Amino acid sequence: MASLWFWIVGVMVTVYVVLDGFDLGAGAIYLFIAKTDEERRRVLRAIGPVWDGNEVWLLAAGGTLYFAFPQLYASSFSGFYLPLMMVLWLLMLRAVGIEFRAHIHNSVWQAFFDAVFGVSSILLAIFFGAALGNVVRGVPLDATGYFFEPLWTDFKLGPQPGILDWYTVLIGVMALVTLTTHGSLYVAVKTENDLGRRARGLALLCWPLQFFLTCMGLVATYFIQPGVMTNYGKHMIGLLVPVVVFGSLAVMLWANPKGKEKLAFIASSLYIAGMLVGAAFALYPVVLPARDPQYSLTVSNTAAGSHGLNVGIIWWTLGAALAAAYFVFVYRKFRGKVELGEGHY
Repeated sequence: MASLWFWIVGVMVTVYVVLDGFDLGAGAIYLFIAKTDEERRRVLRAIGPVWDGNEVWLLAAGGTLYFAFPQLYASSFSGFYLPLMMVLWLLMLRAVGIEFRAHIHNSVWQAFFDAVFGVSSILLAIFFGAALGNVVRGVPLDATGYFFEPLWTDFKLGPQPGILDWYTVLIGVMALVTLTTHGSLYVAVKTENDLGRRARGLALLCWPLQFFLTCMGLVATYFIQPGVMTNYGKHMIGLLVPVVVFGSLAVMLWANPKGKEKLAFIASSLYIAGMLVGAAFALYPVVLPARDPQYSLTVSNTAAGSHGLNVGIIWWTLGAALAAAYFVFVYRKFRGKVELGEGHY
């Protein structure tokens, strides 16, 4: 049952990154592709009705983690306290940027809140990528099951690394480029004319960098954690991961220039899902690696009691069904190209 909950948490995190990822990506490109006030309103209109709903999956994943793996929740939230507070502030700043821009009708203040929204989106993408890099690289857990990391030290890998080092920065930049492409394709799906063409063009420009960083990230991951290949050697199903990752990149490259924005966006979603599922598959049964492997947190030594996990699956199923119904309702209601004139975006 603990293994099932491991994959449930993994799926929920993946759903969040795919859905809120295009929000972050749209915010990252917001200052660069939207040239006029109308175009900026169109970008905000494209993500405005759904962005807060997408973040529900982050809260749900955190709640599920707390319920199913309390020791992992306690250790990670304690060790990552500083970056978590920074992420919380950046999430609030994104909301402030969107809402205040719509209510303060002054060009100077609107430009200021545009910058707040755009910069916070860029930093969030980098921080989320760096967080994934920390999980894959490992943290300085001790015998108590807890750790502390400063924001950075000397940017080298060692027994006491910082949250930011050369590897986590690499993964953070890869996340930024990936979500920039993802957000560009979403804006291309939701908008028309010059704005849509610029979004497609930006996604096409990002593709070579995304491909290069993907290859670099995979090589660097093997260099710092050779054990990530163990599960791939044991279970042939793991070979589907590189097929999905590089196959989706190929589809993105083929579909985008042909104006098939929806197909390219779906391929981008599959790329993100493939990368995250591949990381979880490589780490299992470890949920948080330690720099000293004997202190690593695993599915077995962090899971809640079996009775709680068995009962929880019933309530989680009901909650997931409600969340899925809400998801379908919102995306069906706001499907199609963006139209201005309704709401305050």
